[in-house]
Amino acid sequence: MRFPFSLTMAMSRYIFLKTISGQKRFPLVLMLEPLHACNLRCSGCGRIREYVDSMNKQMTLAECLDSVRECNAPIVSICGGEPLLYRELPQLVDAILKQKKHIYLCTNGVILEEYVDTLQKIRNKYLKQRLFLNVHLDGPEEIHDRIVERSGVFQKAINGIKRAKEAGFPVYTNTTLYHGTNIDSLLSLADTLLSCHVDGLMISPAFHYSSVDTIPIKDSLNSTQSEPELFLNREEINKIFREIRSQMQKYPLTATPDFLDFLCGELSLTCAAWANPTRNIRGWRSPCYLIADHHYATYQELLKKTDWEHIGPEHDVRCQNCLTHCGFEPASVLHRGGLRKLLRLIRWEMS
Repeated sequence: MRFPFSLTMAMSRYIFLKTISGQKRFPLVLMLEPLHACNLRCSGCGRIREYVDSMNKQMTLAECLDSVRECNAPIVSICGGEPLLYRELPQLVDAILKQKKHIYLCTNGVILEEYVDTLQKIRNKYLKQRLFLNVHLDGPEEIHDRIVERSGVFQKAINGIKRAKEAGFPVYTNTTLYHGTNIDSLLSLADTLLSCHVDGLMISPAFHYSSVDTIPIKDSLNSTQSEPELFLNREEINKIFREIRSQMQKYPLTATPDFLDFLCGELSLTCAAWANPTRNIRGWRSPCYLIADHHYATYQELLKKTDWEHIGPEHDVRCQNCLTHCGFEPASVLHRGGLRKLLRLIRWEMS
């Protein structure tokens, strides 16, 4: 199966109950950022520039758990920043698993290898397939180390993945596409990850952060020569995803069939950023994980005060080239398509 049975059943039941209740908007995944501090400074990262004045701050454990209960999404993605640096991470993971939710723990992998034993002790107390590790890798070794601007990071992440798989964790990866990414580099990365027995590969185009427009990707670890562009436009995104769909069929891609069609430019979807709300040090981020016009004190305030009808590329110039998973993958899941779509989704999930 593409995902563990427990996750598939929990999400399916949740969506069904929300749908028959007539609720128009509801969360699928809570993006919880207990801190923004990180042990890397990646070329395309918006967080380290947006929240430069709060890098030394962390949410309290109580604030994190209150947010989990308030939102009540079936999946919690613990991200950041680098969440393995969060001082109360073991207690946070334990408490969320105790609520019978599923966790995606997102990490750059730098210190994952030495953290696996701590996570395993917590995981062994609960259903083992409810704690996932999601490791960020933006390409094979040369490309990834160039983007994160530090030599040896790719190998540290691979070592962490291998140790996590040895310990029995479901491990997924997250790859962000920038200018210079090509199908050959993605195939090389996928072959490496398949040899490590990774469970799934998420590939998503980078969001065009205005705050990083002038930040160059280093052509090598010892050079600061900038490339003409950092981000892909919509046409370039469609082109590379058509290549991905054609040439990466044997790999366990996590993009749903509808979402992949959307990335290829063959399906229209309306952004559903409300389904993946973000909670961080400043509050509930509005309108989405990528754009912060406001931070609200409560989740209900986020839902009521955000103008959801006027977000997305057809309404906001900042979203012109946005096809990222946090807004459009939930849209693909909730997109109405009848029995044909359901059967297609089932075949994909079982493959």
